[in-house]
Amino acid sequence: MYSMVQLLKSVLRRVSSQPLASIGFVVLFVLVLSSAFAPAMTRSHWLREPIQQDLKGLSEDGLPMPPGSLYPLGSDSLGRDVFSRVVHGGRVSLTVGVSAMLTATIIGLLVGVISGYYGGKWDLALMRLTEINMTIPPILLAVAFAGLMDGKQVLRLHPSFIQCPLLDFTLKPGMVSIFIIIGLVCWPGMARVIRAQVMVLKHREFVLAARALGASDSGLVWRHVLPNLLPTVVVLGAMTTANTILLEASLGYLGIGVPPPSPTWGAMISEGQSYFIAAPHIVIVPGLAIVISVLAFNLLGQGLQNWIAEKSK
Repeated sequence: MYSMVQLLKSVLRRVSSQPLASIGFVVLFVLVLSSAFAPAMTRSHWLREPIQQDLKGLSEDGLPMPPGSLYPLGSDSLGRDVFSRVVHGGRVSLTVGVSAMLTATIIGLLVGVISGYYGGKWDLALMRLTEINMTIPPILLAVAFAGLMDGKQVLRLHPSFIQCPLLDFTLKPGMVSIFIIIGLVCWPGMARVIRAQVMVLKHREFVLAARALGASDSGLVWRHVLPNLLPTVVVLGAMTTANTILLEASLGYLGIGVPPPSPTWGAMISEGQSYFIAAPHIVIVPGLAIVISVLAFNLLGQGLQNWIAEKSK
């Protein structure tokens, strides 16, 4: 049995031995690096401001300029640099996607571990709740939650009879509300997989031996169950991030994602669809960014899954 630190080091070391995971990791590294340094590149004039409108970015007919003219990937309908907007949009999409994945992972772990470890009424109640959530398409549930982002609704992460302002979040349009909403609709699948893994782990010899030596339930979960769940959680996290990025792009396309002027990939596709015939690059470039990032996370997750399968043989 590995400790969490040893297992994380082992996972990172094994990434290079899996072709799929290596490709996904390299692509994600480039995406994260470009997104992280986008403000610095803007300040050093390597990139234009993503919200800067320029009449030179429009043709004499008022149409967006094609790629390779004044702009490497062309301009949009307002003369803004598409390349700069895609790079800065990656900051929003990747941040929301990873944050939503972490939110879904916390909820999925909590539900899956309690349901799988304790069973009985806990399992019955939590799994029925999970199945109810799975019957509703995530995009519809996310849209319903997004309707609450009016700046008046308060999300309390504590019982109502306890006063704790630090755990009160006002749901208003923005990145925090979006990743909380996406996380709240993406946890059921993770919870079911974790539950199945916990039901197997709790009957393993090292867990039974620790229980026979007097270990408490909390000690068994923290010291024996969770460390052995980590490979599964890492794989699920990578694949869930692909789904959260897609969901964030869908909400942005519908106009209920992160509000402007922050550029987002989904909103860029929505804004450019009316120019698809005259200037297809406005839609194709952010669309490719979504496809590449989702594919990279899926490749990383698939590669890690293959490594875990080989390791378990």
